[in-house]
Amino acid sequence: MIELGRQYIVNASGEKTAVIIPAGEYEELLEDLHDLAVVAERREDPTVSFEELKEKLNGKGQYIVPFFDDKTI
Repeated sequence: MIELGRQYIVNASGEKTAVIIPAGEYEELLEDLHDLAVVAERREDPTVSFEELKEKLNGKGQYIVPFFDDKTI
């Protein structure tokens, strides 16, 4: 999670009306928002099981290094 260095602009009544965040953190938020939009856009795309992916890649001479053993999945 991003730690934001927030600063607020308040009106005469002390109500928060705007937020100032560092530019770098703003860019990170934009990237995260874009990533979420891509996930939402692709939600209905066809999927491939991990087993199918392994077979497909191993058939092309590529090898997937086991990250999990059968007991951890």
